[in-house]
Amino acid sequence: MNHARFPRSIAVMVTSVIAAGALSACTATVAGHRPPAPSRPAEPPTPSPGGTPGAGTTPAGTRGSVSAEARAGKELRGLEASFRGRIGAYALDTATGRTVTYRAGERFPMLSTFKAPLCASVLHRARTSEPGLMDRVIRWTAADMTPNSPVTEKHVKDGLTVTRLCEAAMNQSDGTASNLLLGLVGGPAGLTRYFRHLKDPVSRMDRRHPGLNDWTPKDRRDTTTPAAIGRDLRVLTTGRALHAKDRERFVAWLLANTTGAERIRAGLPRSWTVGDKTGTNSDGFGGGNDIAVVWPAKGAAPIIMAIYTNRAPGLPTDNPTIAKTATVLARGLGRL
Repeated sequence: MNHARFPRSIAVMVTSVIAAGALSACTATVAGHRPPAPSRPAEPPTPSPGGTPGAGTTPAGTRGSVSAEARAGKELRGLEASFRGRIGAYALDTATGRTVTYRAGERFPMLSTFKAPLCASVLHRARTSEPGLMDRVIRWTAADMTPNSPVTEKHVKDGLTVTRLCEAAMNQSDGTASNLLLGLVGGPAGLTRYFRHLKDPVSRMDRRHPGLNDWTPKDRRDTTTPAAIGRDLRVLTTGRALHAKDRERFVAWLLANTTGAERIRAGLPRSWTVGDKTGTNSDGFGGGNDIAVVWPAKGAAPIIMAIYTNRAPGLPTDNPTIAKTATVLARGLGRL
């Protein structure tokens, strides 16, 4: 059996996240108000690139913060124009409750960002209904292999534990691993049920890899909104959606990701700690996504970010635009 072991520093970080969240809530109550929870977005038809953006904020209650957030919206509109595509962004400072959003209620294809909530659903299933699931060895054949499967292609003969499959899906975005994991939670419909369990009425999973990457602007299959997935990531990393030990493991997987160095991580100071999951489709519509939990300093309350982009057919994924969006979001929250 193969149990993943994680550095003590990660356990300390997760503990600090929980404590910081509790302190933030207490502070808001003492001040006589609690930062308003972002409302559930409406689900309008997905506009084509260049449509009218929906920018919004939850101000922290000061004129200066409103100005900073307004500047963020203006910057994102300019960035989107030069990008020649569509940007959707959601950022939440869990210390203050302040948010910065841009097209946060519009649908985008999840691409491989779905692998984060997928692995969370596997942890939840193992904890609540299938003890020992994480140590079970799963086997497959060459016929099960899909593109972009750097880990599972080496283990067709011997298989991998469910824990190792989650590591492969989240750390190296292994496509075959994600399909095998979907089979453990009831397929795409099972993952959609897990989104509803998280009180997310928006995100949906309809197909497996690689079919889920085929998308057109009016297609609602395998989509989410930056606001919906951002809230999911918050409850998974700082809330009680997962058991404390499973939350620690989930955060460790985010921190160990190897595919996000040029995205949200690249737009923030190197001293900040970032755990993320990316998604990409360069061949069809220049899709590039990244969702992340970010610690500006050791022991600080984290920031949640979700950035989704797509472009006209033929244009490649643009990592610098995702990185610049992360910079704008952090500045809009007053963290830069």
